[in-house]
Amino acid sequence: MRAAPFFLSLLMLGAPAQAADTGGYGYPETATVPVVETQFGVPVADPYRWLENDVRTDPKVRQWVERENAATNAYLKTLPGRDVLKARMRALTDFERFGVPRKAGSRYFYMRNDGLQNQSVLWVREGLAGPARVLIDPNGWAKDGATALGEWTASDDGAMLAYAIQDGGTDWRTVKLLDVANGRTLDDEVKWVKFSPLSWAADGSGFYYSRFAAPEPGQTYQSTNLNQKVYFHRIGTPQAEDRLIYATPDRPRLGHRAQVTDDGRWLLITSSEGTDSRYELHVLDLTRPNAKPATLVKGLDYNWAMIGNVGPSFYFVTNQGAQRQRIVTLDAASPRRKPVAIVPERPETLVGASIVGAKIVLSYLGDAKSDAEMVHLDGRPAGDVRLPGIGTAAGFGGKVGDPETFYSFSSYTTPPTIYRFDTATGIAEVFARPKTAFDPDRFETVQHFYSSKDGTRIPVFVIRRKGAMPAGGAPTVLYGYGGFNASQTPGFSATRLAWIEQGGVFAIANLRGGGEYGKAWHDAGRLQNKQNVFDDFIAAGEYLIAQGITAPGKLAAEGRSNGGLLVGAVVNQRPDLFAAALPAVGVMDMLRFDRFTAGRYWVDDYGDPGKEEDFRTLYAYSPYHNIRGGVDYPAILVTTADTDDRVVPGHSFKYAAKLQASNIGAKPHLIRIETRAGHGSGKPTDKLIEESADMYAFVARWTGLTIGAPDGD
Repeated sequence: MRAAPFFLSLLMLGAPAQAADTGGYGYPETATVPVVETQFGVPVADPYRWLENDVRTDPKVRQWVERENAATNAYLKTLPGRDVLKARMRALTDFERFGVPRKAGSRYFYMRNDGLQNQSVLWVREGLAGPARVLIDPNGWAKDGATALGEWTASDDGAMLAYAIQDGGTDWRTVKLLDVANGRTLDDEVKWVKFSPLSWAADGSGFYYSRFAAPEPGQTYQSTNLNQKVYFHRIGTPQAEDRLIYATPDRPRLGHRAQVTDDGRWLLITSSEGTDSRYELHVLDLTRPNAKPATLVKGLDYNWAMIGNVGPSFYFVTNQGAQRQRIVTLDAASPRRKPVAIVPERPETLVGASIVGAKIVLSYLGDAKSDAEMVHLDGRPAGDVRLPGIGTAAGFGGKVGDPETFYSFSSYTTPPTIYRFDTATGIAEVFARPKTAFDPDRFETVQHFYSSKDGTRIPVFVIRRKGAMPAGGAPTVLYGYGGFNASQTPGFSATRLAWIEQGGVFAIANLRGGGEYGKAWHDAGRLQNKQNVFDDFIAAGEYLIAQGITAPGKLAAEGRSNGGLLVGAVVNQRPDLFAAALPAVGVMDMLRFDRFTAGRYWVDDYGDPGKEEDFRTLYAYSPYHNIRGGVDYPAILVTTADTDDRVVPGHSFKYAAKLQASNIGAKPHLIRIETRAGHGSGKPTDKLIEESADMYAFVARWTGLTIGAPDGD
């Protein structure tokens, strides 16, 4: 029971505004409130609780945001090289980029950006070599470019398109329909969709989707997401008439997503409670008009990711009996039958698979690098997919009976090239290759391995300009994530490359908590093991210094979301190790994260603050609660956005306010708050470049990187 251990002592006495020591950086005064909650016998102060209020509806929070941004912008304008970095980032971003095509009927749908468009555009091609045309251009949807095209799915015959609109970075979606032949948008509109695929019925009459109830007024961006339901929307009807397919009102914390099988006969409903890949499965026979969903897998115990079906035989990637995953089949017509093994577990981590034609394409990670191969439907080897080098391959979507698929391949220094691949012949050919304004041969990526505090071997990628390492090491940004089974694999970033061109080093550590080495690697960095993630990151910084790659006073820490939490925690634990820190959209209050929007899902990785064992672990590393006065901290630039309804900005607001009020040295501790933006997806290109230029100019100032000519010479 949550209520029992939470003895609440709220002393809302209207405390006067606190006079902060600005340190010459113009920090605004931030009021405090004497809020203390006694949790499991521990009095926990929360003096900045009021900053959790929504910036859109609370004028006091809005005024605080405006004053903080004014102070931050005044400082950022003084940074040398900021404009040079911004110009170079724009130049490096200005190249034609393509997404992986999806085939529907005889049409091919793909995203394309001509270089500096704020939002990528959806194109359609009539046949593989036929004419291409713009289908949806979201760049005219908003003056500030902050309204984006979200999820989209074509009907099986390619005649209709369901697409989602994302406004200002929010996770909420509004779904519309479009006639592909004439480009006309229908009157249909489906609202309050979040965390949902869009899956068409085989006859194209409508689509399945998941939604929540409309939030209460004023709670759109803060209320907890509960009671997600699966519906079917029929073309030409109002949303009020959408048919309820599946709901679990007795288990409101379950989320559901629906997927129609390629043959159109079955609807697979996958249910989960948190962020862990632990699912229940129900299957609905769509050929039976009054059929009810039948249980295929009961209990939230294992990952079950369907990759296709052949009749009632459903193929899944699963970690049942396989820490690094395997392929099995389940019989939808006889749900009680045990899984049949098709591809056994192996030392590399199986991260994805798909049925294409008469074969299964398998995607593996070996030391965080992609490998791909094929097997027949019975698991017999069928040849390799030859990748261009060390990097990340993504895509490989397809269907039974059609051997054609597409995939992208990228590395830290080369942007994605799109390939068309035929599983029948094993031949790959380039579909789209970007032309860039730099020479990738000027750079190198080296994978190192180092020992963490407990002796665990951890990989770290180091990306830099070729040539001799400068004496005394180079200014270095160390990036990490370490959570939610998410693997950090090679991928191109124009903004990071601008840093590297100037002589900086970028390092990315594959911390525990991720998925690089399977379930055991994830488990070793979550719940009561979360400190391992921080130890891994700290050990990476120490290794980079010991190897002469960087040096004391030249190392910066960067992380986003769960990685923002990581940066906040390691800065508290080892402020001496870092010269600068960039915690972005971070989870900073580990005792209240579960009370807002999607935060309740994260108990799988973090634990439940309402349980004593979890509370004590969380309280021990929570960035907001463990800022240490009397110790010199690195320069810190916190970044967040006002429409972030994934990790609500109150986390960063409270953390920044406490940093500024604490006696932690003379370096700047600032917060940059983007407007009309969210957790990251849908952010316009212009805003991405502006933010990145500010961040890397900030760390350049405090790590000693001199920003030179735009070409980095």
